[in-house]
Amino acid sequence: MSPSTALSLGSAILAVFLFWTLSSTTSSPFAGAFPRLYNKRICLLIAHPDDEAMFFAPTVLALTKPEYGNHLKILCLSSGDADGLGHIRKKELVKSGMQLGLRNESDVYIIDDPSRFPDSMSAHWSESDVSAVLETAFAPESLDSSKSRKKTNRSGSGSGSGNGDGAPTATIDVLLTFDKGGISNHPNHRSLYHGALHFVRSLMKDKPGYTCPVTLYTLTTTNLLRKYAGVLDAPFTMVRGALNSIFSGTGRGSKSDLPSRLLFVSSVNEWMTAQSAMVHAHKSQMVWFRWGWITIGRYMAVNDLKAEKI
Repeated sequence: MSPSTALSLGSAILAVFLFWTLSSTTSSPFAGAFPRLYNKRICLLIAHPDDEAMFFAPTVLALTKPEYGNHLKILCLSSGDADGLGHIRKKELVKSGMQLGLRNESDVYIIDDPSRFPDSMSAHWSESDVSAVLETAFAPESLDSSKSRKKTNRSGSGSGSGNGDGAPTATIDVLLTFDKGGISNHPNHRSLYHGALHFVRSLMKDKPGYTCPVTLYTLTTTNLLRKYAGVLDAPFTMVRGALNSIFSGTGRGSKSDLPSRLLFVSSVNEWMTAQSAMVHAHKSQMVWFRWGWITIGRYMAVNDLKAEKI
């Protein structure tokens, strides 16, 4: 590489870094133009301890800011015990969650059931099993109503109503998880998408005319180049997000007061917090290739999510 080429490349990287630094601050009009969530009950659904830091750190750091008034909880469907470290990784997840801004350690809940949710690169989890966990945790009234209707049908006394004629209810407003690509194409990640979609659709079963009480946002899977572009992807994602807002409007999700897309770009300090959550909390996972991920992975600095249609 010639000196002039190296200088040009260095200048370009510096320009991007400065753009990122300035545009991701809360005082930046560029960053402030993107929709935010306020005063919402939010669940982040993940497959393994460390997903919250490796993939969703910008989202968690943004939504747990006290001034937004949100209450975010993490639901993890495995202990990540593929290598026999589940007992360690459960503690690491709690520590990471607190570093990323969760209110209490009790806001992290881990399902440790290898029979249904094995930590495996070859296992697809049943969408009905994932949905059942979500329904039990966040929509128990819907679950009771469904059981009541089935019991009535079996007795031959008609279709039954239970709560069927009322509006669907849930104890969360927003559900966040992976999209159908799962970012890394991990079958456990992809299973969460299908299970979460099954859950929100089940809430609306036999509920025509009502609005779904839960908005499902999924994290966008990018191509390989952008995935490892690190902070260099921030300007591209932000400009594209701004253009999308201009030409298509901010849009709305499944609830009328929620946007159809969310974009979170971490500040330098937030990026360093995400790094710390991996390095100091998830110590058992810091093998050599994860150092590369936390350095050049764009999901450590940039998250864009879209509301799924129900």
